[in-house]
This record gives sequence, structure tokens and C-alpha cells, in this order.
Amino acid sequence: MSDSAAGNDQDDGSGPGLRKIIHVDMDAFYASVEQRDDPSLRGKPVAVGGDGPRGVLSTCSYEARRFGCRSAMPSVTARRLCPDLIFRRPRFAVYTAISRQIRAIFRDYTPHVEPLSLDEAFLDVTEDMKGIGSATRIAELIRARIRAETGLTASAGVSYNKFLAKLASDQNKPDGLCLIRPGEGAAFVAVLPVRRFFGIGPRGAEKMAALGIATGADLAACDIIFLRTHFGSQADYLYRAARGIDLRRVKAHRPRKSLGAERTFDKDISSGSTLREVLERIIAITWDRIEAGGTRGRTVTLKLKHADFSNLTRARSLAQPVADRAQFAAIGHALLDEVLPLAQPVRLLGLILSQLDGEEDATPAPVGGDAQLSLL
Repeated sequence: MSDSAAGNDQDDGSGPGLRKIIHVDMDAFYASVEQRDDPSLRGKPVAVGGDGPRGVLSTCSYEARRFGCRSAMPSVTARRLCPDLIFRRPRFAVYTAISRQIRAIFRDYTPHVEPLSLDEAFLDVTEDMKGIGSATRIAELIRARIRAETGLTASAGVSYNKFLAKLASDQNKPDGLCLIRPGEGAAFVAVLPVRRFFGIGPRGAEKMAALGIATGADLAACDIIFLRTHFGSQADYLYRAARGIDLRRVKAHRPRKSLGAERTFDKDISSGSTLREVLERIIAITWDRIEAGGTRGRTVTLKLKHADFSNLTRARSLAQPVADRAQFAAIGHALLDEVLPLAQPVRLLGLILSQLDGEEDATPAPVGGDAQLSLL
């Protein structure tokens, strides 16, 4: 393992039959954009998200993270940890424009770019367009261009598969680079806490801890029968990950699984008329995203979260994709009518379109029942 540049192919993880994969991850992306655009915020703890009693942090600056603040944390908790925390509302139009600018930089080096979100992507540079030959050098050039053209910093991981490259990009954050060479993957993974593995959230880590599994080495010591007994369909993924093995290819046209929007209320709502008004706004936001994405889907799902955090969903699937906004809205309202009047107030309402055109799912499912946080 190294955080320094290497100028030859072998150092880049390009041994026979191996690929050169880069994972680029912007540093505290939304918060960094806010600090860039408002110099008075630089060097201060900044959070992007709602500041109300039901607000949640989308992300926060590294100054805020020193106090224990983190993404997906309730705003009230973050405020308690960092009383001087400065909140900014998300500006997704700005973040999206910058994301497109960054992806254009990626595509100067390879057509094989798989975005995971607005602020991170995998790149396969096994055969790079500029003939540079060194994945580490390409990662350095990309990071330098991002800084020069956007005023933001990015961290990068370089390795011979996606799993290791993603782990590496997090290793030297912020504004860092980490290289995992061939033959180093298993050793790199062995010392990591299992919570660092993609797909293993807090509940999954708790389940593993109860089984005596704390690190990659502990996981590698488990045979496949044991893993299948305790983790079912995730056993094969865990077995390979513990050995630094990942056979997935970078998919340049990775389809989204769903598009949607949701609203968390400052006060619990039980009024049907109020929920219908909110649903109209959610429908407008979601359909704008559907139109922007140029896709259609066949399943509409209404999501409600009660005051006790229990979830209630209703879904309707069609034989053909939803035709237009009017049909999407009609289905959404019909699903809401099915659950009215409410048995108890709700704190969140959302509407999601899934089974999108060309949908496929090659992402490991969460381990131990953990839900993956995503921007719908």
C-alpha cells in the first residue's frame, strides 16, 4: 500500500489479466461547494441540510466532522455536538452543474466512467485515451484538474478492482491518494474494520461483532458454509471481499434503480388534506427528475414514516411504463387514498418511481438489514 505516485504499469495494478481502476470521491462535496462560494464559511463548521427539528445532514465540512458530525445525522444531534455549526440549505442545481463539469474531466481520460452519485465515480483506465499508461498518474492529473477548474478537492483510490479502489479513496481523505498494488489487496483488507466494507452498515457490523467478526481478517477466517448460514445471499460477496476479490466491471451506463423525492415534516401530520397538498409538491419534484433523467418506470411506491419511525408503503406496478405526469400523479394520490384516514400521524412522505427502463442491480445488498442512504 502506498499514497505516493508510481510511474510504471505494475505499480498501477495492471499485472497480467488485471485492470486499472480509479475511484474518485469529492471531499465533503456539498459543504465544500458552499465554502467555495461563500468565503466567510471557510475554515468553519458547515452543514448542508435542514436546520429544523426533523432536519437531517446531507453532508458537513471536515471542520464539523471533528466534533463528531456526519452525513445522515439528525440536525438536532449535530447542533448539540457542535453549537457553532452553520447550516446551509442544499442547492442541488449548483451541485449537479459542478458534477457534470467533473465528469467531463473524467471522460477526457476514459469513456469507461460509472457515476455512483453526484460526487463519486469509478473509472476504468486500463486503456486510457491519452496513452498515459499509469493509473496513478491519471488520478493525479484528474485531481489537479478538478482543483484548478472547480476550486474543489477530490480524493482518489487506485487499484486493480472496484472494491479495493473504493476502500483506497477513503484511506487518505481529504485531498489524498492511495494505491493498492496487486498482491496487497488481502493484506490491506485484513486490518480494516468490517464497517468499512461497502454494504455493511451499523446493524450488519453489530451482527458480525456478536459472531466475533471485527476485521477483514476475522471475516476471511470464516468458511463459506459459516457465512451462508449467517448471511444468506450475501455470503459469496463477503467471502470475496475479505480476500480483496471483486470481479465486477466498470459500467459506463449504470442505470438508476429509482427516482423519487420525500419530505420530512417539522411536526407530525395526520390531516389527509395536508398530505395531499404535500404529495402534489413531491409529485412535481419527482416528475422533474424523471424528465431530466429521460427515463420511465413501471412501479410507483408511496412511502410513509410514522412518528415511531415504523414505515408504511403502498405500491402499484403497471404492465407498461407510466405514460406522463398526470398518470403518475393519479397513481400517487390513489395510493395515498388507500391509507387514509391514518391510524397514526406521519413524519415523512415520499413517492418513488422504480423498475426503470434498462434497470439492473449488480450492487451488493446491505448486510444485516441496513438500509443504504441514497439521493432519490
